[in-house]
Amino acid sequence: MKNDSLVLAKRMQWRARRGLLELDLFLQPFVANHYASLNEAELLTFEALLDMPDNTLWDMMSGRENAANLAQQHLLEKIKSL
Repeated sequence: MKNDSLVLAKRMQWRARRGLLELDLFLQPFVANHYASLNEAELLTFEALLDMPDNTLWDMMSGRENAANLAQQHLLEKIKSL
């Protein structure tokens, strides 16, 4: 089971690599240092965020757009605060 967690964390590290440097500066350290501590709901929310186009995700992170729901907003705030 621990091996599965390691594989998933490495996959998320790769998925968190984005085309926008601004996103990389937030997402890469977050995945490296905090991904393993996310609960199941946060993991699903994080995957949904990673499915978004870079510009949409950056607009939400930078406050130009509202998150689609409270769970996304909470996780975005957590990512930005770390």
